[in-house]
Amino acid sequence: MNPLAIIATLVPTGLLQAQPTPEVRERIEELGATIQGLAAQQQELAQAAGLDTAATASRLEIFHGYIGVLIVAFLVTLLTTPIMRRLAIANGIIDKPDGDRKIHKMPIAYLGGVAVFLGLVGGILFSYLAVAFPNWGIMQWHSTAHMVSDDPTNVFPLPVPISVLLGLTVIMLVGLFDDVIGLEPRLKIGGQLFAAAALAYDSVGVQVAKGVLSPTLGEWLNNPDLKYSIATGFMIPLFGEMLPTNEPGIVIDLIYCAGTAIIAIFVLGACNASNLLDGLDGLLSGTTAICAAALLVVALTLAVRDDGPRDAQRIILSLALLGACLGFLPHNFNPASIFLGDCGSLLMGYATIVIVLTLGDTGRTHLVLAGLVIYSIPIMDTCLAIVRRKMAGKKLSDPDADHLHHMLKRTLGVKGAVFSLYGIGILFGALGVAMSLWRARVTYALAGMLIAYIAVISIKLARRKQLEDAMTLRTPNTPSTPSTPSTPRAPAPKPLPHADEKPKDHAKPA
Repeated sequence: MNPLAIIATLVPTGLLQAQPTPEVRERIEELGATIQGLAAQQQELAQAAGLDTAATASRLEIFHGYIGVLIVAFLVTLLTTPIMRRLAIANGIIDKPDGDRKIHKMPIAYLGGVAVFLGLVGGILFSYLAVAFPNWGIMQWHSTAHMVSDDPTNVFPLPVPISVLLGLTVIMLVGLFDDVIGLEPRLKIGGQLFAAAALAYDSVGVQVAKGVLSPTLGEWLNNPDLKYSIATGFMIPLFGEMLPTNEPGIVIDLIYCAGTAIIAIFVLGACNASNLLDGLDGLLSGTTAICAAALLVVALTLAVRDDGPRDAQRIILSLALLGACLGFLPHNFNPASIFLGDCGSLLMGYATIVIVLTLGDTGRTHLVLAGLVIYSIPIMDTCLAIVRRKMAGKKLSDPDADHLHHMLKRTLGVKGAVFSLYGIGILFGALGVAMSLWRARVTYALAGMLIAYIAVISIKLARRKQLEDAMTLRTPNTPSTPSTPSTPRAPAPKPLPHADEKPKDHAKPA
C-alpha cells in the first residue's frame, strides 16, 4: 500500500481537507521513506531466517523445483527393468502358470521389484546430491521455516531419513529372498517389523497418535504430552537418562509407545494388502501410481502451508514412488513381460504407508485418515478377503479367486478389470485430497458410502459364487439321455503291452 495512503488513514479527516504546509508534506515523505526502509529490512530478515513473505509459492511451482526426483526414478526403473528380466530368466526366477489363479499362458520373470527399488533409491539419492552439491542447481527447495544447515550459503529442508532407506532395503531383501528361495511367513513378518522399528527409531510416524490421545487422554490426565518421568536412583543401560531434577531415571512417553504400535500395524497391513492386490498385469503398479499422485497433491498442499519439517520428505518420497511405478508400468501392463513378485508388492505397500504416516507428523490425524482413503483399494480388498474366508470356514492364509480384481476379470476381462480399478482408485484419491483440504463431513460421508457399497456388492457376489460351487458339488452327474436307461457294459479288456513296450506311468493326484 502507498505510504501516503497509510498515513491518511491515521490522520483526522478535517486535517486532510486543508492544504498541508511544506513542513507537513516533508514530514509525510520522511515517514513514507522510513516505512519502506523498515519493510525492506523485514524482508531481508525473513529471507535470512528461511521465511519468504514476499509471495507464497504455488503447488505447481514447488512441484517444478522437485521434478528431478520424478525423472530420475522413472528413468532408472524404466532402464533397469529389462536387465532384471534377463537376470531372472537366466537364473530360473520365474512364475509358472497353474491354470487356476495364475492365468498367464507362459512363464513370466520375477525381480521387477528390484528395478522399482532401484528407481526409488535413485530418486532419494538425487535429493541427497542436491544437498551435498548445491552449486549444481539440480533442485530448487521450497521456502520454509524449517531449513537446516551449518553453512549459511547452503540452506535446505530436512532430507529423507536414513531409516526410511533402511526400511525400504529390508523390505526389498525380504521379498527378494521369498521370490528366490521362499521364506516362512514368520520370517517375512519379522522383516516387516524390523522395517517398522526403523521408522519408530527415527520418529517417522510416531506422532500419528498425538491427534487422538493428546486431546482426550492427555486432557483427562492433565498431561497433554503424556510423558512421565520415573526416578530410578541409577542409570539404566540404553533406556536411562538424566531427569530435569538431575536424577537418573527413565521417561515413559505414551504417545511414542502408541505411535510405535500404530506404525507396526500399518506396515504389516499395507505390505500384505499390496501383496494381495498384485493379481493382474499392471494392477498394483498402476493403482500405487494413482495413490502416489494423490499423496503428492496432499504433500504439495502441506508444503504451501509450511506444515512442518517433513514437507520436503513427503514430496520426495511421493515423486520417487510415482516415477518408479510409471517406469515399471510399461513392462508390467497386460501382456506383462515381468512381474513385481513379493519383492515389489511388499515394497510398494511399505513406501506408500510411510508417506501416509508422515502426514500425521504434526499431530493432524485427519490427514492420516485422508491418506488411508487414498489407499482404500488394497485395504478394502484385504478386509473383504478376511470376511470372505471367515464366512467360508477357510484359513486366512488360504488363497482364493474371489478378490475384487478376480470378480471384475470374470466379467470385464483383464484389461477391463484393471481400468475399472484404476477409475475407482482415482475416485478414492480425489476423495482423500478433498478430505485433506476441507475436512468436510460430506467428503467423509461420500467415502464411507462408497466403501460400504463396494463391500456389500463384493461380499454378495463372493457368497453367491460359494453357493453355486457348493450346489455344483452336490448335484450328481446325470446321463445325456435320461429317458432311455442305458444298460451297463462290461469294460473292454486292456491290450497287453508288447515285449519292448513299458506300461505308462499315471500321474498321482496332487
